[in-house]
Amino acid sequence: MSLKETSKYMSLILRHKPEIIGISLDEHGWANVDELIAGIAKTQKFDMGILEEIVRTDEKQRYSFNEDKTKIRANQGHSVQVDVELEETEPPEELWHGTGEKFVSAIDEQGLIPKSRLYVHLSKDEETAKKVGSRHGRPVLYIVSSGRMYRDGYKFYLSKNGVWLTKEVPVKYLKKIDE
Repeated sequence: MSLKETSKYMSLILRHKPEIIGISLDEHGWANVDELIAGIAKTQKFDMGILEEIVRTDEKQRYSFNEDKTKIRANQGHSVQVDVELEETEPPEELWHGTGEKFVSAIDEQGLIPKSRLYVHLSKDEETAKKVGSRHGRPVLYIVSSGRMYRDGYKFYLSKNGVWLTKEVPVKYLKKIDE
């Protein structure tokens, strides 16, 4: 497997299905590094050097080690119930959300909801949102009135890799950008 494929497999394990290699995550999403390496190494060449390279070179900075590198976790995007110890943070006035055309009618009707994830993911700028939306075909962008939401009592969190997270974004805080 390529490094990219291994990283995707690791993302599946650390965000959604740790049981596929027989490991578990603690309540904060941490996995034991030795157990992760042993579990992945059952099906492909995998060791601490490869793991460190994936963490270091991942363009989205998806993973974090603890201080002594005995534990690792995904920074966000979990579908399994974990508390990645996010600190509530006041967001900028506007954030962005990029999506594919097929999701627009649902978003226009019910706002942004986390679906299988724990949080709605928002971007700090248009360019990042466009990149995210492009994964689903032609991107459709929304501006989120995050400052107004925050003043209205909604909580926001900033993940270690710069993704803004919130539980939901009601329709009244969304403005669709037609390209």
